[in-house]
Amino acid sequence: MREELHRLREDAFNSLKEARSAEDVLAVRKKYLGRKGPIASLIKELGKYPPDERREAGAEINRVKREIEDEIEALLDELRLREREERLKKEKIDVTLPGRSIPFGRLHPVTRVLEEVEGIFTSMGFDIAEGPEIETDYYNFEALNIPKNHPARDMQDTFYVSSDVVLRTHTSPVQIRVMETQSPPLRVIAPGAVYRRDSDLTHTPMFHQVEGFMVDERVTFGDLKGVLSAFLQRLFGEGTPLRFRPSFFPFTEPSAEVDIRCVMCKGTGCRVCKETGWLEILGCGMIHPEVFRSVGYDCEKYTGFAFGLGIERIAMLKYGIDDIRLFFENDIRFLRQF
Repeated sequence: MREELHRLREDAFNSLKEARSAEDVLAVRKKYLGRKGPIASLIKELGKYPPDERREAGAEINRVKREIEDEIEALLDELRLREREERLKKEKIDVTLPGRSIPFGRLHPVTRVLEEVEGIFTSMGFDIAEGPEIETDYYNFEALNIPKNHPARDMQDTFYVSSDVVLRTHTSPVQIRVMETQSPPLRVIAPGAVYRRDSDLTHTPMFHQVEGFMVDERVTFGDLKGVLSAFLQRLFGEGTPLRFRPSFFPFTEPSAEVDIRCVMCKGTGCRVCKETGWLEILGCGMIHPEVFRSVGYDCEKYTGFAFGLGIERIAMLKYGIDDIRLFFENDIRFLRQF
């Protein structure tokens, strides 16, 4: 048996020397140490030996078996280490290559203009207020002197959630909510999203508006003109010509619309300004006494003015954009320009 064990050991070691991969080594293990291998066969034959020889023969078989197993484990560790080193060589990173730059994000043009507008008015002492985008009919219309069946409701193109609940058509309801809870003097702007059933080159179903108002004793139309003139000069540049035209809004009296000289043609006349040389920029007026009555203000003691402007329209004028839908299409080529 010793000679046979010696031969098996040498054959196994020679087979392991020829192994080139872990799979080859595992095949050698199965061949010599498997259940049907020669070592297993020798162990089965131990029962034929006399008891005094059986113990010595078993010890010799286990010794050879351990030597083969130790050689197999050592070779497997070596092959695995070699395979890992080769894999790491293939997967290594060339740190001398230039890195890939990650582009910085940019503020949306509507956000840029909205922040600029807010900054100008807060520097004048105006506070910022917000309100719900889903409003009741009362706050969106009735408290602003637009009762049911009033023709001005047709101008709003309203999204109705129910008969008494709407998506707000302007941020003017915030004016009512603020005046209901605070007493004059007040200087407040109310920026936010508004909704109307309209969609074309210059209108979208959702857009952004800033409502502003000031209430105190002896507030005049002259104060309104002074505030809006200073605001537009800072927004579009010193020396920008502007004019006030009489208009109508149910919640202000008297009412006016404010135009600035066309920023596209500099007043010479073009398609954007319809050859007039002027562009409408916002609506304004003195707060109607009925609005004061709806919030419990004494209209004999207090006066005030209000105004409203569309942020997208201002952004179109500042950046020379001729289609409002570009703001909301999320085209990265468009947004990267800002």
